Amino acid sequence: MIAAAPNELLVDEYELAMADSYVAEGKDSEPVAFELFARELPPNRGYLVAAGLERAVEVLTGLRFGDEALRYLERARTCSPALLARLAEVEFRGDLAAVPEGTVVHAREPILRVDGDLLTCQLVETLLLNQVNFQTLIATKASRIVTAAAGRPVVDFGFRRAHGADAGILAARAAYIGGCVATATVAAGYLYGIPTTGTMAHSYILSFPTDVEAFVAFLRHHPERSTLLIDTRDPVAGAHAAVEASRATGIVPRAVRLDSGDLVPLTAEVRDVLDQGGLPETRIVCSGDLDEYRIAGLLAAGAPIDGFGVGTALTTSSDAPALGGVYKLVEAGGRGVMKARGPKSNLPGRHQVFRGADGDVIGLADEDLPGRPLLEPVLSSGARVSGEPPIEEARDRAAEQVATLPESVRALRDPDTLPPRLSPRLRALEEDLR
Repeated sequence: MIAAAPNELLVDEYELAMADSYVAEGKDSEPVAFELFARELPPNRGYLVAAGLERAVEVLTGLRFGDEALRYLERARTCSPALLARLAEVEFRGDLAAVPEGTVVHAREPILRVDGDLLTCQLVETLLLNQVNFQTLIATKASRIVTAAAGRPVVDFGFRRAHGADAGILAARAAYIGGCVATATVAAGYLYGIPTTGTMAHSYILSFPTDVEAFVAFLRHHPERSTLLIDTRDPVAGAHAAVEASRATGIVPRAVRLDSGDLVPLTAEVRDVLDQGGLPETRIVCSGDLDEYRIAGLLAAGAPIDGFGVGTALTTSSDAPALGGVYKLVEAGGRGVMKARGPKSNLPGRHQVFRGADGDVIGLADEDLPGRPLLEPVLSSGARVSGEPPIEEARDRAAEQVATLPESVRALRDPDTLPPRLSPRLRALEEDLR
């Protein structure tokens, strides 16, 4: 079993320290608003694909401090008796507005806004950032890999290299939103309805005396999902073995997979073997330490590859392994607030993002500006406004919005960005508070 703490203890201690002070000062019920956004984009990112909203909803609607957690906090002397009494009755009864999952967002644009009492909104800071930062990071990485694949299917192979079991499952979900067609992670299929796929490892091949015998057995047992791994011993000999196994069984393999080697000449040679052997419909799938840069290079070199399996680089976003999203207080007691100095300053007030043909404008939430408002109500007084949308909606949204971005923004290296403009009212408020 994986050791687990109560979810309500997934907080940083400074949130509890602040909560203690809020209770002592009588500020814990003060109405506030916090917003979650990325101040800047990670390296070589021209956009982000928002993901993690459904976990954010779970964080807020599931917030309760149970007896076990309260006993620990008392035993550890982390909280005062007054705060412990207050935590025993904590429940999120506020509002959540967010951009739908799969929405393309840019730096400084709020991905979600939490309205409620100061104590409760502060307590969820760390877990909301944990969930939204990671899933947005992976959805964006997947989108880039899918863009590089230029219409060829990409499958998530990354669970075994993810930073923990929960991360691997959430990475599979985010990767599907970002455009992957399937995952090798069975639990993600169970939890989210994501298509799953999988065939064989080198160990399967090595358990048989020859490649041909391994392929014959697998074709007979899995005629409908027969992707044969051909580079266990020698990739070209493996391609010939796939042809021989197909002739012996009368079953045409759907694909062969290469997991190593110099893929440009190898795929060309394998393609020739398959075509000459009567398997022109059998596709070539490649895996093995791939990312968007290597995929783009392979295709630019003319490698006849029909699909990709991507693991480590996807589930760790290896070239940019963290998204610096932040969760900042923007309104307290009905007045806009901001950290006014330095690069870590934020925009004051509750915001809305208006998307128009000439770009995005961040305005105040009560403004009515041209363009389509991106943040939509998700929770009202702690209750869901509507049912959970199918994950396919998020995936389709991401594909549609990424496709409309300028090619220079979708570039894999040194992309352009689309920084939002500020409405005159918001700019005036910002200047006034500075």
